[in-house]
Amino acid sequence: MMKETIDTSRRYVGRVSPANKAARAVWNVVCFLLFRPFGTKVFRPWRILLLRAFGADLMWDSEVYASARVWAPWNLRMGHRSCLGPGVICYNQAPVVVGDDAVVSQYAYLCTASHDVDKQNTASDSLVIAPIIIGDGAWIGVRAYVGMGVSIGRAAVVGATASVYKDVADRAIVGGNPAVLLKIRMLDGIG
Repeated sequence: MMKETIDTSRRYVGRVSPANKAARAVWNVVCFLLFRPFGTKVFRPWRILLLRAFGADLMWDSEVYASARVWAPWNLRMGHRSCLGPGVICYNQAPVVVGDDAVVSQYAYLCTASHDVDKQNTASDSLVIAPIIIGDGAWIGVRAYVGMGVSIGRAAVVGATASVYKDVADRAIVGGNPAVLLKIRMLDGIG
C-alpha cells in the first residue's frame, strides 16, 4: 500500500453536516437492504462494489464481512487482502486506513471520534476526530478497541480485548487495558 500522509497525532474539530447525515441515512438503508443480507463469500465482490459506490477506497481482493458496521464508507480505505471481520464496528467519522494483509478480527471496535472533555458535551461543540491507520500485515485481535488518532505499526499485533490509545510500533505485540508492549515479533523478511 502507498505511504500514508495522514497525521494521526492531530485532532480535528468534528462536525456532522446535514449532507453527511443525509449520506449516512442513504447508506444505512442500502446497507440494511443490499449489504447485510448477502453474507456468504460468494457476495464479497457485491459488498465491495456497494462500499465503493459510497466512496470507499477498497481493493477488489479485500474483505468486509456483511455483519461489519461501517459508519461512513467514504472514510474507509483498505489495501490488498485486508479484512474487516464479522461484527467489526468501524466508527469512522475520520479516515480509517487498513494496510495490505492487515486483519481486524471479529467484534473489534475502531473509533475515530470522541469529545473534548474541556467543553460542554454536545455534538456541535465538543466532538473531536482523528484518523486510525493500521499498517501492512497488522492483526487486531478479537474485541480489541483502537482509539482515535492511533497508528498501528507494520506487522504489529493487538491482542484480544486490548484497548489501544497510543501508537503501536512495527512488529510490536500489545495487550491489556490500556495496551502495553508484551514483546516484539521476530518475522522472517520483516525488519
